[in-house]
Amino acid sequence: YSADTVEDEMEMATVRHRPEALELLEAQSKFTKKELQILYRGFKNECPSGVVNEETFKEIYSQFFPQGDSTTYAHFLFNAFDTDHNGSVSFEDFVMGLSILLRGTVQEKLNWAFNLYDINKDGYITKEEMLDIMKAIYDMMGKCTYPVLKEDAPRQHVETFFQKMDKNKDGVVTIDEFIESCQKDENIMRSMQLFENVI
Repeated sequence: YSADTVEDEMEMATVRHRPEALELLEAQSKFTKKELQILYRGFKNECPSGVVNEETFKEIYSQFFPQGDSTTYAHFLFNAFDTDHNGSVSFEDFVMGLSILLRGTVQEKLNWAFNLYDINKDGYITKEEMLDIMKAIYDMMGKCTYPVLKEDAPRQHVETFFQKMDKNKDGVVTIDEFIESCQKDENIMRSMQLFENVI
């Protein structure tokens, strides 16, 4: 075993994304091969190991929102990207999430958003979960976006949404209720900022 061999083996272990994997991703995602190569280069640059753990994800994310505290939101976002819940986001996880958020149908985007809001992944969104996400978004946007924001603004926001969404008033929002409400209500779509600046 020379040092080189060990090095090569490690390189092989971390880079599972050989060309055949890119071809598979091209088939599964809405990106072209060229786009995937560019994404991969950027990903490898930030994450030489080929996977992102939650800490790295938070660090990367905080650079985009220097005016606020994005750690909580990044935590929720990380969990939405980490589809197999193994504590790390691989290049595949990343691409599939991005593909939906950037190129997905409205239905796909709403499914993804539902999963983000469903913090404990039990298939329902509770008022508490929605409030946690809202607070995280407000924290992340920082004071400059909402200069005169009252402490209870996120709560009021959520009350209004929740009443609109929880059609059968059972205290939880199902994916069908969520999708139906969002598609019907421009304001909900906009306030949830699902599409422009979540990523």
